[in-house]
Amino acid sequence: MMRKLQVKTNHVALVFKQGELQKVYTAGQYWLWGKKEVVEYNQAELFPMRRDMDALLKNEALLALLEVVDVMDNEVVLVYRNNIFHTALAAGRYIYWKEAQLYTFERYAIDGLEVPSTIARNIRTKGNMLNFLRVYTVGANEKGLLFVDEQFQGILNAGDYCYWKNEIKVQLLSVDVRQQTMDMNGQEILTKDKVQLRINFNIVYQVRDLLLAYVENKEVEKQMYNSVQLMLREKVGRMSFDELMENKENVSQAIFDEVHNQISALGINLKACGIKDIILPGDIREIMNQVLIAEKKAQANMITRREETAATRSLLNTAKLMEENEMLMRLKEMEYLEKIADKVGEISLSGGGNVLKELKALFG
Repeated sequence: MMRKLQVKTNHVALVFKQGELQKVYTAGQYWLWGKKEVVEYNQAELFPMRRDMDALLKNEALLALLEVVDVMDNEVVLVYRNNIFHTALAAGRYIYWKEAQLYTFERYAIDGLEVPSTIARNIRTKGNMLNFLRVYTVGANEKGLLFVDEQFQGILNAGDYCYWKNEIKVQLLSVDVRQQTMDMNGQEILTKDKVQLRINFNIVYQVRDLLLAYVENKEVEKQMYNSVQLMLREKVGRMSFDELMENKENVSQAIFDEVHNQISALGINLKACGIKDIILPGDIREIMNQVLIAEKKAQANMITRREETAATRSLLNTAKLMEENEMLMRLKEMEYLEKIADKVGEISLSGGGNVLKELKALFG
């Protein structure tokens, strides 16, 4: 029995007889004799793995067409197709056709830490590369503390850093080295005269020594918080409510002076601190409002009395002047007439008499 076999361009046909590879045919036209199995492969695709792969690779004609890439457990192989990054291969066996694409391979050991500079930065996040890499970024206003297997290794400046993803434990702690603030809100404190207050406090600080703050000390921000909190409670607890309200600025300065050296020993510079708000309990707030209203009423009454006294004194001085100067009296009469004329349509007065007396008689 004879049949025709047509192998298309960029294809390869494997001819089997009773499961054994007999012949490898590239593009072209062929005649086959007898009962045979034909499997055709597209060279543009990855050669599929078969259970009989080891036996197939013993055929020299087929092996000459294939690129066999064996990747060890501690390796990664980068695959470039036509000089463009294609993929990264983990441990295992991979088989490519040689003729279909121009494949190149780069092999790297991944049991170390540093990723070599020969791996371009622009491909480190492409495709499946992040399956093999750990990428860290230290910001422009930050410093990085590098720990390898729990051991401090060094301080990193701003930039991108890349390490192999393996059994080595890597930790990169980014620290903002700019001046920054911390709010301590809702501090409930009892004053010396047993008034319970809620105080919002604020501190401004800047990291000075990264090693001292984050390598030799644990949870340095929490330690700083506790130091300021305890000093705030101590200072407020020794003062009465009235003393606190009168000396808020002095309390803030006293707290700054007390804790400055203590926080500096943590590797942090304390720039400033202060009380933002003092929140009173409801009953104390009501009493304070009543006191404030009473004070304002007293001030208003005092101002009213002062104005009344000044007005009376002014009237007395005017009366004395009018008594001593007849012309001033006549001007005052004319002023009254002008005011009355603005409000009355018509007024009739008999001449020759005292105008003020006639007006008094008219409007009395």
